[in-house]
Amino acid sequence: MEQNVLWAVAFVLMWLIIGYLLAKIYFLLQMRKLRQSSVKQSRHVVMWQVSEQLAPLLPDFPYHYKDAMFLGKGVDYIIFDGLHRGKVDNIVFLEVKSGVSQLNKNERMIKDAVISGKLRYDIWRI
Repeated sequence: MEQNVLWAVAFVLMWLIIGYLLAKIYFLLQMRKLRQSSVKQSRHVVMWQVSEQLAPLLPDFPYHYKDAMFLGKGVDYIIFDGLHRGKVDNIVFLEVKSGVSQLNKNERMIKDAVISGKLRYDIWRI
């Protein structure tokens, strides 16, 4: 009887150890997949940020590259159209998008404020 109990305990311990090792392997593989996905996403974000900043150098960019001031947050560029000639004709808030990407909530609010004319010019002196 005592020997049967020992075998049962050994059997349960063996399966607990096997289960633990299988779970550990599974979670390590999952972590590896998540890391690879994270690195891929990070590369995509960096490439998009670089392409946003290089946009004025592309041949089909609709404004002169010297007129474009990169912001990157809220609005990608403020274009002082004509500044390179010494006469600003328009000030344009430009958002760079690819494919079918949409404006996010903050970008839509900025667009609506510009369209409704809620603009102001301030000087802040230190």
